[in-house]
Amino acid sequence: MSHITAKTAYKRLEERLNRFPQGAPPSDTLYRILRVLFDEREAQLVALLPIKPFTVKAAARAWKTNEKEAEGILETLASRALLLDIDNKGIKNYMLPPPMAGFFEFSMMRTRGDIDQPLLGQLFYQYLNVEEDFIKELFFSTETRLGRVFVQEAVLTNENMVSILDFERASHIIESASHIGISMCYCRHKMQHVGKACDAPMDICMTFNNTAASLIRHKFARKVDVVEGLELLHQAYESNLVQCGENVRENVTFICNCCGCCCEALVTAKRFGMLQPVQTTAYIPRVNYDTCNSCGKCVKLCPIDAISKEKLADSSNRINIDENICLGCGVCVRGCPQKSLMLERRNEQIITPANSVHRTVLMAIEKGMLQDLIFDNQALSSHRAMAAILSAILKLSPIKKAMASKQMKSVYLDKLLSRSYK
Repeated sequence: MSHITAKTAYKRLEERLNRFPQGAPPSDTLYRILRVLFDEREAQLVALLPIKPFTVKAAARAWKTNEKEAEGILETLASRALLLDIDNKGIKNYMLPPPMAGFFEFSMMRTRGDIDQPLLGQLFYQYLNVEEDFIKELFFSTETRLGRVFVQEAVLTNENMVSILDFERASHIIESASHIGISMCYCRHKMQHVGKACDAPMDICMTFNNTAASLIRHKFARKVDVVEGLELLHQAYESNLVQCGENVRENVTFICNCCGCCCEALVTAKRFGMLQPVQTTAYIPRVNYDTCNSCGKCVKLCPIDAISKEKLADSSNRINIDENICLGCGVCVRGCPQKSLMLERRNEQIITPANSVHRTVLMAIEKGMLQDLIFDNQALSSHRAMAAILSAILKLSPIKKAMASKQMKSVYLDKLLSRSYK
């Protein structure tokens, strides 16, 4: 592996992370985080890995080594949840997840002695809660959002329960998952190390399908069945936690049960609410002013401060919901003692990407990074990965297709897109 050049390993790793739509803006704090998680040789090697899922053979080619040595390195990295190892029709594939939702969280999803977690928690707090570049990049750099909110199903009316779509229900995600993993909440664990954690449940972070299988295999998650998964969802409802999950319709990989004081998405929603850092639900709460006594419990319950109490001209109080900020989670509806709040379907249509490839392609187009997904020079890409990306492009709206074509300036892509218009 003598072909690795003198450029610093951690700089190369940072550049590799930023070839994916969910990157990590460089800063001294980021480099300190990477040094805690990767030794220098690991950073050098991971910087050479492809963006798309890859095999041992592909890694060996990228590293110019034999497959046995490559497999040993990959397994070591997977054992620390820096890589995910996933089964693809009987063939083991590996992938470097983005920092978030990815290996940043995984590093704090169990108590560990092999890394300095107190230091890591402090560094994460500095990078995510004090510095703003990463959070702005994560939540606001694209029109397509990384995460979306799930509504608390228990507060829906019978009419809403009939109209709610399967992918809008957290219970359906749990019931249909091939694997369910439960881990420690990264956000509250991080906050513990800076003395700011709340008393919300800790062991309630949910992962699903291949991601859960990898984390379970390496003891970063505890395997549970559907019954226990639904019980934990109910516990999250009881604790007034908001369910924020991957913004896709199919094969959702995570649902976080978020509090408004520790969790990045909701803390960001408090700070930059009108920019909507996560995709809202399809619902909005309405107040029945005939029965509302303006007790203010909903004001206290709202995790992102979207509800306030207004003083009217006659000196009486009135509950006001800022619809430009409201997530539509339903926490306020559940907690209203007068039953004066109810959820209604929003007027605007919420568009949810079909799957993670579709979402990633949309984000790449919006950031001008589509070429990084299609032409991955770090290692030879598989035909399957290329087909998945092109399939996602063909399903885009005409405007997004035109943006994709302009970015690529590819005769092949132009011909492919022109056929799809016919």
